[in-house]
Amino acid sequence: MPQLAEGDKAPLLNKIFDINNLKGKKLVIYFYPKDNTPGCTAEACNLRDNFEDLTNKKFEIIGISPDSEERHEKFISKHNLPFKLIADTEKEILEAYGAWGEKKLYGREYMGVRRQTFIVDENGIIEKIIKKVKTKDHTNQIYKELNIN
Repeated sequence: MPQLAEGDKAPLLNKIFDINNLKGKKLVIYFYPKDNTPGCTAEACNLRDNFEDLTNKKFEIIGISPDSEERHEKFISKHNLPFKLIADTEKEILEAYGAWGEKKLYGREYMGVRRQTFIVDENGIIEKIIKKVKTKDHTNQIYKELNIN
């Protein structure tokens, strides 16, 4: 599957989010490996802690991982997450966005989730792709990438 680029149409958007609900909003789609792990929790909690500011700036947030709905529900409840998490157990969305693929850790190669974030504009076009996510400061990273104060 070819890599997506900024300016491309966001794939499977209506499966992720009803595009008719975007009306003047941007969609933050963040892909992460696993609920309740340190980096994934830091990222989700950073977005949670800044959720009001993000929504005031007209952002919708959706997290996607291959975890089950049940794991997502526990993660949402444990950390009081105010946004939706999608269980992509079949990895259809992950693959469509190039967020599932070969990774390396300590010289070992394996298939896994590539932590990355896609900012989709009001028309369903990918405005920005963040491939080196700062989990503890993700909201500020999004603002910086989009030149928002």
